[in-house]
Amino acid sequence: MERPRIDVTGRLSDQTAERNRNVLAYSDRVATGKRAPAGAAVLRTDITVAIRDAVMHELAEVGYGRLSIEAVARRAGVGKTAIYRRWSNKLEMVLEIVSDVAGRSVPLPDTGSFAGDLQLIMMIVSRALQHRIASQIIPDLMAEAARNPQIAETLQKALRTHQQAVGEKLVGQAVARGELPEGTDPDVAVDLILGPLYWRLAVSRSKPDAEYLEKLMTAVTAALRAGGS
Repeated sequence: MERPRIDVTGRLSDQTAERNRNVLAYSDRVATGKRAPAGAAVLRTDITVAIRDAVMHELAEVGYGRLSIEAVARRAGVGKTAIYRRWSNKLEMVLEIVSDVAGRSVPLPDTGSFAGDLQLIMMIVSRALQHRIASQIIPDLMAEAARNPQIAETLQKALRTHQQAVGEKLVGQAVARGELPEGTDPDVAVDLILGPLYWRLAVSRSKPDAEYLEKLMTAVTAALRAGGS
């Protein structure tokens, strides 16, 4: 008798893929925040994932202000009790889910040159900010952060931790190669890289083309080389 084949490829992630192929995967992780099942648990993982997906889609469609527990439950196909078993209220639910998504690490670039690293990180950030869900959620949450200190603190903590890791590796590698001077500030580097991209994609809603990105790379490199002590 022929044994049935079990296809598990859809459940496995390739941890050793080329860094450049991680761009699209990163964008999806930012937008959905899905977690792999962690085995037996008191709370069913598939229901938790469905709720998390529903929250992200509701945030994208109606924003934090109009998001409701009822709408999330309806979209997730669960009862409200399933949500309240995990979070006590809307704010707690959104903060936990968004914090987890915002704090997820991206593939840190190591292409062998600062120019290559810079190009890759700009590609990753551009793809993430243009994601169909993330592009709606990010501006809305930034607006809410101006009114809600808890949201502001959560976003700032998650993003700052991640930005520091990116900046320290990006600049550290470039300094070690002799491409940037000693004393180059990683925080300034991240601000110079992410600031223009965020303004273009999240504020002015204008997609940067290849020529713009090339000019931005040149400007960032020149500024960091001139600013190092």
